Amino acid sequence: MDRHGEAFLEMLAAERGAARNTLAAYAADLANFAEHCTPRGITPLTADAATIQGYLRAVSDAGLSARTAARRLSALRQFFRFLVQEGLRQDDPTELQESPRLPASLPKPLSESELAALLDGAARLNGARGPFALALIELLYSSGLRVSELVTLPANALRPDQPLVTVRGKGNKERLVPISARARAAVLAATAARPEPEQKSRWLFPSRAAGGHVTRQTIGLVLKDAALAAGLDPARVSPHVLRHSFASHLLGHGADLRSLQMLLGHADIATTQIYTKVLEERLQRLVEEHHPLAIQEPAA
Repeated sequence: MDRHGEAFLEMLAAERGAARNTLAAYAADLANFAEHCTPRGITPLTADAATIQGYLRAVSDAGLSARTAARRLSALRQFFRFLVQEGLRQDDPTELQESPRLPASLPKPLSESELAALLDGAARLNGARGPFALALIELLYSSGLRVSELVTLPANALRPDQPLVTVRGKGNKERLVPISARARAAVLAATAARPEPEQKSRWLFPSRAAGGHVTRQTIGLVLKDAALAAGLDPARVSPHVLRHSFASHLLGHGADLRSLQMLLGHADIATTQIYTKVLEERLQRLVEEHHPLAIQEPAA
């Protein structure tokens, strides 16, 4: 590593308090970049945008992941910004370079048995907290609502004569969401367990918070209490995980992506396609279990 790279690492340690492992990671990334540049007669002071592009192509051609390429580009961005700030360069060759497109993270839903255990754990919580936790889980898991949508449901949202609930989602767009009879019953039980003043609130889940309704933070804490009661890792349970579980389990039982898009309130089907791995696994099982050639014993 040249003196500019060493000065950069010294700055990270002295001014940002970077840990030893962080410094080692930066050093490795800069060394890898130097291995690409040195045979070409390029130094940190002469590298240009074409150099950066060529380096990223080499990383991709080597079969490394987009995540690795993005991390190395991030290290280079900080390195060249340091050189500019120190007056060693007039420009930053990484400035206009787009980061590699990272693959969408697959959801990590709870299994159906874990959901059953979570509901049992919620029911065992003390006092009114039990019915409240049960209502939250039933609603989130049976409807796929975002937590922001759930907390702002009005008190009259779940009417016995209306199986569909109007939900105002992202972009102030409304959609109709079906709510199961089981979820409705859980909410009714939670309402009955609340103190009398709260039963007259305008919100389905009232609280003393500034907005008058329960906060997302409170819901997160209640779900973690239910997870602990169920013997599950609380870090794996959140409103977002329940939404993912709703979507994944629906696909696993035969729902299609277009229907799921409508239920989740995704403006673009591309957003819903994060769940296609679940759909692919189901279709693979379908072929293996029902195609006449797939179920035949292989010839000896």
